[in-house]
Amino acid sequence: MERLPEDFIFGAATAAFQAEGAVNDDGRGKCYWDEYLHRAESTFNGDTASDFYHKYREDTALCREYGINGIRISIAWTRIIPDGSGKVNQKGIDFYNDMINACLEAGVEPYVTLHHFDTPLELFKNGDWLNRENTEHFVRFAKICFENFGDRVKKWITINEPWSVVAGQYIIGHFPPNIKYDVPKAVQAMHNMCTAHAKAVIEYKKMNLNGEIGIIHILESKYPISEKSEDIRAALLEDTLANKFMLDASLKGSYSESTMQIILEILEKYDAKLDIKEDEPDILKKGAELNDFLGVNYYASHFLKGYEGETEIYHNGTGKKGTSIFRIKGVGERVKNPEIETTDWDWPIYPKGLYDMLVRIKNEYPDCQKLYVTENGMGYKDEFINGKIEDIPRIDYIKKHLAAINQAITAGVNVKGYFVWSLMDVLSWTNGFNKRYGLFYVDFQTQKRYPKKSAYWYKETAESKVIK
Repeated sequence: MERLPEDFIFGAATAAFQAEGAVNDDGRGKCYWDEYLHRAESTFNGDTASDFYHKYREDTALCREYGINGIRISIAWTRIIPDGSGKVNQKGIDFYNDMINACLEAGVEPYVTLHHFDTPLELFKNGDWLNRENTEHFVRFAKICFENFGDRVKKWITINEPWSVVAGQYIIGHFPPNIKYDVPKAVQAMHNMCTAHAKAVIEYKKMNLNGEIGIIHILESKYPISEKSEDIRAALLEDTLANKFMLDASLKGSYSESTMQIILEILEKYDAKLDIKEDEPDILKKGAELNDFLGVNYYASHFLKGYEGETEIYHNGTGKKGTSIFRIKGVGERVKNPEIETTDWDWPIYPKGLYDMLVRIKNEYPDCQKLYVTENGMGYKDEFINGKIEDIPRIDYIKKHLAAINQAITAGVNVKGYFVWSLMDVLSWTNGFNKRYGLFYVDFQTQKRYPKKSAYWYKETAESKVIK
């Protein structure tokens, strides 16, 4: 019988755009998804989503009822500063004050993310994270949040998943501005985001608030599909691009020589370079020294083989199994490992990859003393039959990943909590409402919540701390 520590947080995660809805209420400005999902070819949008804006009291009460004592929420930048850089919207501050208070009243600690894929539209049009001016706007937004909510919020996350942002925007091209195969833009934006994170951390620490601040990275372990040297090399290249580059920046405060050598080698294939401003190494260093924790989002790991051709990617956004293609010029090709089960969206189900990553962070980044698994879960085509959702594959998935976390804790990794993605069913950025992750089923016509079998299982596990 496996037992997690008594102080282990059993949390659930949400994000503003994916859950709140109410996009035109109380002075909220537009983020880039609002514009993008209202184009003619889009079959869904975030106008109502899970209506968390109006139902947060109900949802925090569900947290309390089902043993969830931590909730990840994000603050929509456009509710606080509608255009991203101008006047502050008091109604937005009032809303988050009320929501944070509701969390605390329910005995659920809020873990608050400042940027979760939702740059204000005007700043997005002005270059998003490729424009360093937007870093200053982000830091101002962060400071306003710290001033207004920092007396009660004790866990802050600057940015959610920089790699997912830049991969979506500039490599896969399924996030606006829908640019494909531009690895140099992705690398530059990641560096700029890590610098923005460091600046926000420094700003927070200046305020002497009694709390902690960190960043969330999506981390997927990379394995060679064979012992061939070209496959081993491909795994190293993708790992450096998608994991090590940002871990070095945010946890070490500098790019190791081997990391920079590989990044420059990849960029050379595109006749490009990385632009690092004179003051940025010092900012990264100071930010890393002050950073309190790392959030690890984990859904899958990947198996790589050597690849010498041009970039070709097909994103499986429908759940039609076996359709994904992911091969990057100068890096490698992701391939299916026949021994590893995958979801309908072609994501390998590999809890060992989470264990390996957690142990690796402990060993390679010893200054990072505290970790949370801030997202993990299974997208599934839930069947609602006679008022019940028997989502047994999701229970099995979560159970295996909790066991991997427990093994990492036994190996000496200081993992303080787990946040299932997601609390309730939410809008999926590229799958709409087809891909469900929630512990609670949402009827998007009525916005009624129904506990899935996984919600009952999670409650029992959270209350007993025993994985069974």
